[in-house]
Amino acid sequence: MVCGGFACSRNALCALNVVYVLVGLLLIGVAAWGKGFGIVSSIHIIGGVRAVGFFLLLIAIVGLIGAVNHHQVMLFFYMIILGLVFLFQFGVSCSCLALSKRKEESLLSSAWGMLDNETRSTWEKSLNCCGFSNKSTPKDNCNAACWNSSSVCVTCVTKMMEHADEALKILGGVRLFFSFTEILGVWLAMRYRNQKDPRANPSAFL
Repeated sequence: MVCGGFACSRNALCALNVVYVLVGLLLIGVAAWGKGFGIVSSIHIIGGVRAVGFFLLLIAIVGLIGAVNHHQVMLFFYMIILGLVFLFQFGVSCSCLALSKRKEESLLSSAWGMLDNETRSTWEKSLNCCGFSNKSTPKDNCNAACWNSSSVCVTCVTKMMEHADEALKILGGVRLFFSFTEILGVWLAMRYRNQKDPRANPSAFL
């Protein structure tokens, strides 16, 4: 059987969706681990990561069932949803790679303003900083180690900006790679959907 045959297309699509299942389970596990160990205390961050994991897991299950059964309707919806996810991922990855320093600081400031006090305190302890900037430094409420010692506390925006550029480049690169696997999934599903199952009834429509 050549690689362009029916069985090869089915196996390739199944393998790709198995990878998506593992990534979805990994995201759910990371969210649960972060919540359990108190690494991230914000319910919005935990909920967002968990929602992405469940969504990816759901798409992968639909793709697996459609690939195993050669189900035309499920493969069609799988193609449409995965194509939309590709457009979103591709746009986000390009935005991450092209983001300027000023825009990074503006986004970090907006994100810091939406955090609750417990999450801000967690970040201050983790980064050993106090407040976000000079204009918003609540040093009286700071629990960082530097504030209780003789060392000088820097603002959290300084610490964040040290790693933000590198983190955004890594995030953008990973998302860009992952988006091309999604367009590969759309192409495989389209090709597999239009192939005839050699074991099927020749008179059957689906």
